[in-house]
Amino acid sequence: MSNTYKVNDFSKIMNERRSIRNYDPTVKISQEEMTQIINDTVKAPSSVNMQPWRFAVVASDEGKSALAPLVRFNKVQNETSAAMIVIFGDLNSFEHAEKIYGTAVEQNLMPQEVKDRQLEVLSPLFEQMATEDKKEMAIIDGALAGMNLMLVARAYGYDTNPIGGFEREKIAEALDMDKERYYPVMIVSIGKANEEGYPSYRLPAADITTWK
Repeated sequence: MSNTYKVNDFSKIMNERRSIRNYDPTVKISQEEMTQIINDTVKAPSSVNMQPWRFAVVASDEGKSALAPLVRFNKVQNETSAAMIVIFGDLNSFEHAEKIYGTAVEQNLMPQEVKDRQLEVLSPLFEQMATEDKKEMAIIDGALAGMNLMLVARAYGYDTNPIGGFEREKIAEALDMDKERYYPVMIVSIGKANEEGYPSYRLPAADITTWK
């Protein structure tokens, strides 16, 4: 699959991103293109490269109907977007450690001895890690993926809105996912804007930075 970037100017991608709540409901995103977007999204960093993010792309009428009672005051995004992308953190992400590190060795991205050393250190660490610590890791890494997703979407010519207002305790089961394993981080609506959106003021570095 080849990438279908429409914008390659990072300054334009970053500075013209808006939180869009109302989309053109006639614009759909194919599964092929959405796969490209997600493959770009997961270039984001994660803790020891465990990539705990999991994506549920809700684009069908049936899926959106299941989401509707759970998204609180974000119903317009659900109704008009091409898709609602629910980002979960997999609390058992270390199950993929062998595949992640093993494939890195096969592709000459990591020496075998580094893989062996990493797994020797990390295996007992993850085995003993408290659930709350796994959730914290999932939130941090999932948020990194969420921000990357919004920038990637702009490169493909789409608009987004990060959503934190939803029924966290119910969303995994509504999407037929194991709620004990998959921790909801955020939803990102994606589609083609049906409104311009508003630019917003950002506090300058002088107001928010301490120099030591």
